[in-house]
Amino acid sequence: MPVFKPFLDKAVTGWYLISSHFPGYRMLFNSPEFVFLFLPTAVIVYFLLNRMRLLYAGMVWLTLASFFFYAFWSPQYLILILGSIFVNYTIGTALAREKKEILRIPVSKKVLFIGGIILNLGFLGYYKYTDFLITNANLLFGASFELQHIVLPLAISFFTFQQVAYLVDSYRGETREYDFVNYCLFVTFFPQLIAGPIVHHGEMMPQFAALRTKVFNAENLARGLFIFSIGLFKKAVVADLFAVWANNGYDNPVALTLLNAWVVSLSYTLQLYFDFSGYTDMAMGGALMCNIRLPLNFNSPYKALSIQDFWRRWHMTLSRWLRDYLYIPLGGNRKGPGRTYLNLFLTFLLGGLWHGAGWTFVIWGALHGLATALHKFWQDAGYRMPRLLGWLCTFLFVHIAWVFFRAPDLPKAGYMLKGLVGLNGITHGAQEIYGSLPGTVALLTVFLVIAVRSPNSMEWASRFRITTRWAIAGGLIAGTAILGMGRVTEFLYFNF
Repeated sequence: MPVFKPFLDKAVTGWYLISSHFPGYRMLFNSPEFVFLFLPTAVIVYFLLNRMRLLYAGMVWLTLASFFFYAFWSPQYLILILGSIFVNYTIGTALAREKKEILRIPVSKKVLFIGGIILNLGFLGYYKYTDFLITNANLLFGASFELQHIVLPLAISFFTFQQVAYLVDSYRGETREYDFVNYCLFVTFFPQLIAGPIVHHGEMMPQFAALRTKVFNAENLARGLFIFSIGLFKKAVVADLFAVWANNGYDNPVALTLLNAWVVSLSYTLQLYFDFSGYTDMAMGGALMCNIRLPLNFNSPYKALSIQDFWRRWHMTLSRWLRDYLYIPLGGNRKGPGRTYLNLFLTFLLGGLWHGAGWTFVIWGALHGLATALHKFWQDAGYRMPRLLGWLCTFLFVHIAWVFFRAPDLPKAGYMLKGLVGLNGITHGAQEIYGSLPGTVALLTVFLVIAVRSPNSMEWASRFRITTRWAIAGGLIAGTAILGMGRVTEFLYFNF
């Protein structure tokens, strides 16, 4: 580590200076800079260093590339993530040792663990919830506390949750001690840094350390490119198309008619699916190019036959985190049916709040908590539902709940719900929202059927082979996706 310290210091300083010339710019997965410059450079240099048997230098390179990727958005927040990494690494390694101490001061294991959790949640709470709390305090008490207008650091929810899991695992004695560079890479690995998947220490560190990870693998590179291309297509071609209709409607939902409201809300339902699953595909594809396998995060969630099934398919690593580090510590299903239902509700309520500091997210989480508790009660009572009816009820519930997830405030969510039940008429003004009605309905139908009936990205990837046929298919997908990159837009989960 000391050998690389001067190189690390100079590289970070240099990249800080470079990125400071592009204030407010984010190197998104769907930007030409990432696709044609950053990603190829990161992968090629990594394997060149490994080929020269500079294995540790390869790890340092990936770590620096990940820091650069993060700092390119806003260099000042590089200090924040570095501080978070250093504090959690120090606490986690102390928890893993037999002798617990910080800066040579003996500390009990429990105090050290609780202190680490409080620091992480306080860090997240300050940046994400300060203005939310001030606003509600002003409303509740008639006060006039000044809002702080704190800018949310990129990916703070994801890297904080990831490190909280690391501290819990360290407290339980489930982690091994690795050096600081490896830990930095665990937290900042650029394919999954910004919006997940939320990974565990135990599933990533062994991969970073394994020798087979260092050896160039043509099949992994080809399959990774294929998965990445599918994700880019989902984002640049599909999600961004539906985003136009969804944004037009949610910007002014006051007088949405029945037809308008359903087109707008379905557009967002599909936009969110293709946007977030597209990001996850690109993350998994980019990681696989480096021989790293990220955990599955999407498994055709709109095929779900129940709300429980939905959360086993949608943002699977978040569901896993909420189960392992919130639901089970609350008592899980070990304290009787009533407590089980309450634990389910609280888990999803807090999960909703994790997504955003607003009452719309609280309501969205509460709705999913109630639905999950009701489903558990239904199961415990021995009731069953026909598959088609189960799918329809699940999809419609998820679709309606997305209204609160997307609406900027409660009044606009109310206007959208009024439109969905036809309180503003049936069809008037449809052309103003989305243009040609037949074409719009056809596109919504096609991509809804794809989401519900077709194999997902990982199923296609499992069938992938290095053959001319697959190369042509991948080339067509990639080419179409690249043509759709004319206007680079952010991924929806970047806001969380």
